[in-house]
Amino acid sequence: MNLDTLKLLESSASKHLFDAGSGSRLVVEPHAPGMYRLRIGESDAVASDLPARPRARAQAEMLLARAEVIGEAELTVVQEPASWLIRHGQTGVILGQSPFRISLVRFDEEDRMHPVASSTSDGICHQDGHWSVAMELRPDEAVHGLGQTSTDLNRRGEYIVSDDPAHRALPLAWSPTGWGLYVNAPGRTDHDVGVDDPNAYRVYFQSPVFDIFLFAGDPGDILNQYTALTGRAGQPSLWALGAWLRQPRDCSASQLLELVRKLREQGVCLDAVMMREPMAWSFNEAKLSLEWDAERFPDPKRALDLFASESVHVCLPTLPAIKASSSTFAELEDRGWLLANEDTADACVFTGNDVTGGDDFALLDLTHKDVYQVWTERHRQLAEDGVAAVSCSTQFDIPDDITARSGESGAVLRTLYPVLTRTALFEAWAGNKVPPEGVVLTSDLMPAAQRFPWQAPTVVEQSWGGMCEAIRLALSTGSSGVPLQMLAIGDESQDPATVDTQLTLRWLAMAVFSGNFQFENPAALMSDKWDDTSREAMAHWMQWRYRLIPYVLGAIEDAARTGLPVQRSMAMSFPADLVAHEWDTQYLLGPAVLVAPVTHPGKQTEIYLPEGDAWWDLATGWRYEGGTTLTLEVGLDSIPLFGREGHMLCLGPAASHTGEFNSARILEEVWMFGMPVHNPVVMRNKIRVMQMQGSSYIKGLEGLKIMPSEGLEVKRRGAEVRISRAR
Repeated sequence: MNLDTLKLLESSASKHLFDAGSGSRLVVEPHAPGMYRLRIGESDAVASDLPARPRARAQAEMLLARAEVIGEAELTVVQEPASWLIRHGQTGVILGQSPFRISLVRFDEEDRMHPVASSTSDGICHQDGHWSVAMELRPDEAVHGLGQTSTDLNRRGEYIVSDDPAHRALPLAWSPTGWGLYVNAPGRTDHDVGVDDPNAYRVYFQSPVFDIFLFAGDPGDILNQYTALTGRAGQPSLWALGAWLRQPRDCSASQLLELVRKLREQGVCLDAVMMREPMAWSFNEAKLSLEWDAERFPDPKRALDLFASESVHVCLPTLPAIKASSSTFAELEDRGWLLANEDTADACVFTGNDVTGGDDFALLDLTHKDVYQVWTERHRQLAEDGVAAVSCSTQFDIPDDITARSGESGAVLRTLYPVLTRTALFEAWAGNKVPPEGVVLTSDLMPAAQRFPWQAPTVVEQSWGGMCEAIRLALSTGSSGVPLQMLAIGDESQDPATVDTQLTLRWLAMAVFSGNFQFENPAALMSDKWDDTSREAMAHWMQWRYRLIPYVLGAIEDAARTGLPVQRSMAMSFPADLVAHEWDTQYLLGPAVLVAPVTHPGKQTEIYLPEGDAWWDLATGWRYEGGTTLTLEVGLDSIPLFGREGHMLCLGPAASHTGEFNSARILEEVWMFGMPVHNPVVMRNKIRVMQMQGSSYIKGLEGLKIMPSEGLEVKRRGAEVRISRAR
């Protein structure tokens, strides 16, 4: 292979084929607007969008939801020695030679070409099945995405390994300057973001074929195309957007239900309980029948019905695990249904964890279609019996000498096993619902994580610094394409007598204006440290949460259409405003609301309103121009919130749980931030905005209270509302 002597073999609107030397081919495809796929390999390997071999095809489909090319591009020679421009609309990719370079470009309204990003002078390297490609980085250029972090959202200066669970990696990288990169390979991928060479982002990956996607566009465009390519989430059930509570230790199911009742009486609205480990059932016999833990759940149906009667939804932990001490273990080992050493056929035994009650275990081989089907069916049975959701994390350090039935091993198996686990569980709970709807919580991060609604909460230190970490965890997960990262409030190890009520209320206010959250320590919520004033503030925030549910669920539905997460970082939302990027604990909640959590003791705080928009203070109704820094006094019953001009915020009724919602009247009022221009984000959106002659005409606001901004007047005309300037 010698990319310095490329030879064009054939060109069509959807595929451009080059001879790369040594029997290799380079294929460039304008996969979609602003997205280009580059593949290098033997002719047969790059002949079609998906591999011919069934198992390789199945692996590819786990990574790509849409392999076919939907774009069209023209190819032109731009200079000598031969360089080729492959242009699709307002973006293009240039293949240069001597040395080989890849360059992304954009075209302005006058059709002038502007560089976006270029590979380094050493271009693409290949040795023994290992590939590398590097993009040049300017001195002040940031790189975002690549998974979860609790520190700097800019990943520059980090080295990230895809199949190391500690690295919390996801495969998409992007820059606010307008480019993105995704490596389409299930094996190990190393991301060197300016560590070895401060001026380059270099990616190493193991694969028989070089296969990358390059993106040109704003971060929102990149997330849109990336999630359309790799798959987007379904939606969770309405109840899942209510507050969650983790079951305390040594608390029975009946005691937990009584605890929910008491907290609701004190103004803590709740919808779901996360039952703690171990699993409430085990798998027995050859067909993996489920057997409930008789001590914890002597009558499972009665217990689930009792929770349901109180509008409490139960989430239980599960794991595709067979205890090594069970009779089922030997039986399934003989049948080849467990992950095992290929040479000896001995099942791989893992050290016991909380989910297995400390017992050592083996993992079901979910690459085996029969095992996958049986495990899915057993969990579908649980869903039908009334288990509302499950939590399951399987990102284990599977040894390299363990081989699955279908041949996967090493980094490929470590990458794909969590994908198979979560996909099977989502299939079990979504069933045949259209659109697919279900809740499967996991802490795993892996390719295809963005196909599922959200991630399980991550407990961090209960401190002001820990609160900042929690915000960055959520924003970095969203920046990598995952719609929603749940937040944890509290820590079960915390002594209730030491609860900092100011910190807890600030944390709660932030979590209310997030994707969703879970209380980790019920005892801390009932501590004597809470006086009447602070309890009133807590009840105030819980009511805000439930009023926001239609908007937040609408933002999740929006993620299924656009790929944009519920919580959006400043760099993602305002890529051209470099000052905004520095305010990395501020974020947009959906498209309409800027949230600036108070992350330090005291009432005084500073916020920054990004350039390019005007902003309306939800507390005062005052309008501010973007590019402004404000210093505010903020009580414990307040949080800096600003509506984006041209948008609306649709709110539902106050409630103690979603069971009190009237499905026929889920909305109660609408807040307007200046003249409405955009359709509002709200669940099952049927509200439409049309502008004409300086006024906005809105359909779908029947029966709703309308809160216009100052200077606007509202006139109702049957089913239509007219918003115009006050005379």
